[in-house]
Amino acid sequence: MITSCQNYIIDKMKRPMPWNEQVDVISSGESSSSDSETGVQNDGFEFKPSMDDFKIPAKEMTAEGMLIKRAEMYQEYMKQIQIPAQRGSVIPFTTWMGLGKSIKQLYGQPLHYLTNILLKQWDQLRFGSVDEYKPLDTVIHPSKAEATVWLVEEIHRRTSSHHHVAKLWLSDPMHEAYVDSIFPQL
Repeated sequence: MITSCQNYIIDKMKRPMPWNEQVDVISSGESSSSDSETGVQNDGFEFKPSMDDFKIPAKEMTAEGMLIKRAEMYQEYMKQIQIPAQRGSVIPFTTWMGLGKSIKQLYGQPLHYLTNILLKQWDQLRFGSVDEYKPLDTVIHPSKAEATVWLVEEIHRRTSSHHHVAKLWLSDPMHEAYVDSIFPQL
């Protein structure tokens, strides 16, 4: 038997809600305070969270898992940094690493870990060459060299896998030396 009060509630629930009324929405990951205290009734089944629901996966607790997460966060942050569109300065430089340092100072943004490693490798490639002791800006035009660095930087920021970055970090205990500070200095 349904009382008049219950009829009113059922009837009220069938009517469409006006758009101007505020509605509290709880997503599947949230619960109200009363739900969390007593468990939620869902089609006659009661949900009670267990301690297993709050355990951190074993992978996340390892140093490797933490490094992968750091690499993922690093890669996501680097993707968000825009490559400068306006470049009007000619930067004098003697080495690729020197050019990278000047670019960082001039534009006030970091270079990707992979770009820093590549610049180091390009400097090492010069060892034993005829032009080893010549300033690099006399061998390669500064505008072309800077454009090359920005092109490589864009590739590293937009397409590198955080798994690959993490793998390189795991193999190099000194990787932090090539990871530029990504937070602006105040």
